[in-house]
Amino acid sequence: MIIINKEEIYKLLPHREPFLFLDKCEIIEVGSKGTGYRNFLSTEFFFKGHFPGMPIVPGVVLVEALAQTAGVVVSKGFSNSEKQTVLFMSVSNAKFRKPVFPNEEVSFNVNIMNNVKSVYKFYGEAKKGSIRVCEAVFSAMIVSKEGKEIF
Repeated sequence: MIIINKEEIYKLLPHREPFLFLDKCEIIEVGSKGTGYRNFLSTEFFFKGHFPGMPIVPGVVLVEALAQTAGVVVSKGFSNSEKQTVLFMSVSNAKFRKPVFPNEEVSFNVNIMNNVKSVYKFYGEAKKGSIRVCEAVFSAMIVSKEGKEIF
């Protein structure tokens, strides 16, 4: 297992604050399986409007964090990571089961379903402790940082 801290996440993903939703990541199998972590602080920008009086983490943020986790898992295996990146392509079968409130830590578990050329398809689930809060199937494509397909 490889532990990736925020400084290394910055090297692997193009995301920056306020749209980076990972504090750290554990890569269980490079390119295939890993877990990201995020403690959603009460100061997150989206809580102000989602929803006043009852702030919850938006479902799209949970799905994005799943995709970012997969991006780290895949990018760690690039031989030339400074020239390649992962771009989100699709999401399907997303389900939101329980709300996530301010100051709760969520784990984002991702597992590869398949890989064809430059496209990776993952299943992911987000959990608060042992409680599943979200799940989705999603895919991403490896591209050069100039925006060109690799394969």
